[in-house]
Amino acid sequence: MIALDGVSLSLGDLVAVARNGGAASLAPAARAAMERSYGWVQATQNGDAPIYGINTGFGSLARVRIAPADTSQLSRNLIRSHAAGVGAACPPDIVRAMMLLRANALARGASGCRPLLVETLCAMLAAGVVPRIPRQGSCGSSGDLAPLSHLALVVFGEGGEVLAEGGTLAGLEAMARAGIATLSPQAKDGLAMTNGAQLTTAIAALALHDALILVRTAERAAAMSIEALLGVTRAFHPAVHALRPHPGAIETAAELRRHLRGSTLVDSMPDKVQDAYSLRCAPVVLGATRDVLRYGRAVVETELNSVTDNPVMLMDELVENHAFSAGLFHGEPVGIAADAMKIGVAELASLSERRLYRLTTGSLSARLPPALAGADRPGLGMLVPQTTAAALVSENKALAWPMSVDSIPTCEDQEDHVAMSTTAAWRFWEVVQNSRRVVAVELLCAARALRLRLEESPTARLGEGAEEVLPLLESLAADSEVASDAIEAIAARVALGDFA
Repeated sequence: MIALDGVSLSLGDLVAVARNGGAASLAPAARAAMERSYGWVQATQNGDAPIYGINTGFGSLARVRIAPADTSQLSRNLIRSHAAGVGAACPPDIVRAMMLLRANALARGASGCRPLLVETLCAMLAAGVVPRIPRQGSCGSSGDLAPLSHLALVVFGEGGEVLAEGGTLAGLEAMARAGIATLSPQAKDGLAMTNGAQLTTAIAALALHDALILVRTAERAAAMSIEALLGVTRAFHPAVHALRPHPGAIETAAELRRHLRGSTLVDSMPDKVQDAYSLRCAPVVLGATRDVLRYGRAVVETELNSVTDNPVMLMDELVENHAFSAGLFHGEPVGIAADAMKIGVAELASLSERRLYRLTTGSLSARLPPALAGADRPGLGMLVPQTTAAALVSENKALAWPMSVDSIPTCEDQEDHVAMSTTAAWRFWEVVQNSRRVVAVELLCAARALRLRLEESPTARLGEGAEEVLPLLESLAADSEVASDAIEAIAARVALGDFA
């Protein structure tokens, strides 16, 4: 059980709840903080001072005053009007991550809403009530309004759908089956539920988690290809990388040396002084990916415990009006980080495909059979799996175009600069999916190439990295009747971290 307090949620906690069925609850100290800001909203909503979104309209209608009797209807109208998302449904793990992040942001006690909101979200997570959230419709500012509004529809009994086996259920029916009461919105409830960057952060955080696994897997795949191509290891010497001491490059070089330890295939061609860039520069390129993921992780981990709605309640300030309108909902920090990380992962895949091309090209492979077509696969080989990898790498190039430099004004130009961070996060997520399959193809082909090397020289010894995973790779390939099955089976095990 993860205690939500708005300040201590970790990436591991998020993955546990999003993918492994973990549960969460509201921490006692967080409950007290929420009750304090909620009490102030209740006490002041009937006053003369305008408080944005509590006794005023929203966005460009902020100058319109709302009567106290209409504040609940104001929240209902907000939720209904903003639930305008379209397109395919978000995957369940991303929705669960979004729900947890919204609960944790509210738990900070700076949103002026009831503890019951967080408790309801936690109950939904525990019962597996996962609303259907359309993928499209958010510009990332003011946060993820449309996606979060679809969540709010279910929470407040205003409609919506919930993912169920074989399709969807009406939100009210799903909540009733789970024994969870829907809420009647009060002042600030609607705005507190919908005004935040939690879908963007959910996508980016889970993609980051997968990318951190993928970069370590790509290092193992690189080592196996380098070994199969009879590569030169001097390029990975620690003293070399101390001369250009980027942390990621130093770490990747160390990983390559570890995976290649004990191999008699590398450094076996005395006349070979250096390799092609896709081998020799692996520490530099994969190290740069490591470094950009390090930066992205710092941004994401900050965002996991951030308040991103508007207005926020600063209860410790010595002022009468504790509501502060600001721009914490703007998705730019996560959008820029997602754009940077997807470029890093796209380059990881690009380098992987280039090694793969060398493995399957007879004139470049240090005398491996063309297309890796041995006696057991005459005239077949691995040409089309390489083509698949090339297609994925090309798709990544289009996805890697940075979305955070784009902006289209919305809300009668009140929102005159938006982040497009949600699309940036989705594209990061898609690049990770594509790149995982590229690395899976490299693992498949490198394993076959190494087996051909052992058949050629039965006394040769493989490096530690290849020894650890070659039996599993060969088993997955043997169990698959067609090439795509083998690629997908290996990619699934990559996602689980089996090769990292």
